[in-house]
Amino acid sequence: MMRKTVLILLGAASGAALTLLAIQPRLLPIGFGSSAKAAASDTYRQLNLFGDVFERVRADYVEKPDDSKLIESAINGMLSGLDPHSSYMEPKAFRDMQVQTRGEFGGLGIEVTMEDGLIKVVAPIDDTPAAKAGVMANDIITKLDDEQVQGLTLNQAVEKMRGPVNTKIKLTITRKGQDKPTEISITRDVIRVRAVRSRVEDDIGYIRISQFNEQTTDNLKKAIGELQTQIPADKLKGYVIDLRNNPGGLLDQAISVSDAFLERGEIVSTRGRNAEETQRFSARAGDQLKGKPVIALINGGSASASEIVAGALQDHKRATLIGTRSFGKGSVQTIIPLGAGNGALRLTTARYFTPSGKSIQAKGISPDIEVLQDVPDELKARTDTKGEASLRGHLKADGDEGAGSQSYVPPDPKNDKALQMALNLIRGVTTNSAYPPNQKRAANQ
Repeated sequence: MMRKTVLILLGAASGAALTLLAIQPRLLPIGFGSSAKAAASDTYRQLNLFGDVFERVRADYVEKPDDSKLIESAINGMLSGLDPHSSYMEPKAFRDMQVQTRGEFGGLGIEVTMEDGLIKVVAPIDDTPAAKAGVMANDIITKLDDEQVQGLTLNQAVEKMRGPVNTKIKLTITRKGQDKPTEISITRDVIRVRAVRSRVEDDIGYIRISQFNEQTTDNLKKAIGELQTQIPADKLKGYVIDLRNNPGGLLDQAISVSDAFLERGEIVSTRGRNAEETQRFSARAGDQLKGKPVIALINGGSASASEIVAGALQDHKRATLIGTRSFGKGSVQTIIPLGAGNGALRLTTARYFTPSGKSIQAKGISPDIEVLQDVPDELKARTDTKGEASLRGHLKADGDEGAGSQSYVPPDPKNDKALQMALNLIRGVTTNSAYPPNQKRAANQ
């Protein structure tokens, strides 16, 4: 029997894919009963209706339509009616996605999603043309080079934003709290995503993970090694892991990053409609941080893969979480190639659960210690992220849904309240009952 190869994807926005997984094609049993026959018959009637409409459009529309575009639009309509993260990727978009997951691509450097027919910025990627030009999370892009975004698919808009290096594009952006749209001219460049950055904070190692691409775990291990070389073991008091405004990425990278901090126990489980989508992933022995204290920072822009890491560290009491409630994207997308020249299907196939069995879908992860930042007046209207629960057609939560939270991170570390609290807790300057966490009560230990 032939196997169908799929790729598992996590991400809040345009995202990427790559954990390979083989599943069996789903075949209808030969002896299926009358109820199954009736359901199949009804489906065939609906497909005949689609065929009738398709032929009527081809024959009678005022201008001769492009058959391939009609089919692509029909596919997009079918998928967009499922949830915000299922979509069809035409061949070029599929190739671009594969390039993006490798951590190097051409473009502006922003993570985007579609909201009410417009392009919404989830987060600019650090040190890219978009970030340097002042594009911010929650910006709404209404025009690309004076062309209206309304009516374009997400993939079409992304394709227009990409282009040859050293060419310019003008974005027209609306922002809450501003009466008039803002126009920003950006020069395209090769985007080399540096997924992990680190620095020494005197006696503490600071590590920022900005997204989860193919290079994230290797970059993390390199950063840890450099910090341990720069700070003598007897002076190293602990680590701050910054996951704020990290929109997500590859599932396998979220698992291996979590594994770097854990000695044992479950990291995450995925549960879908079918047995193939139900899996458990566990840590292997070997804590890269050698048992040193850890504090992780999260906020309303921490989504998907970054929530897997935060949830695993919190449930195992390996880290104290500081900041604000995370985004709440608790679903897994599978990228299913549709054959040469046909692109791929991005389909939500499972929900993921933290080690204690909690689904964070449309809820998010609550920090152990909530810390709100002081936001400049001109930014207050657009520094709150509504979260997954605000997306039209999202998968519903099991219980009450989260309301989103603050996503602002001060550019100057001295003004960063969450970071300063983390440093003070690790150094013992201040105390809180949530730090250090009680590892004897950790999940699945």
